[in-house]
Amino acid sequence: MNISTPQLIGAVRTFAQRLSSTRRGARLARLLAVERLMAWEMSPGVIESAAHVVAELAANAALHGRLQGRDFLLALTLD
Repeated sequence: MNISTPQLIGAVRTFAQRLSSTRRGARLARLLAVERLMAWEMSPGVIESAAHVVAELAANAALHGRLQGRDFLLALTLD
């Protein structure tokens, strides 16, 4: 007979911050992502990979999304 073991469901962690579509906003997005992932006690490899992804996407947002009053949203979710 197969009996499944109940799995503990961890709390979902989220973080969101709206940033300006500027080089400064892109840099701040990377720094905030690294800080938040460190606070969530993620492994250094995950933090480094996430920092690269956030840096690339935020730089694209700053370069291609530069319209008056248009910001971008940094949103992180740990499930």
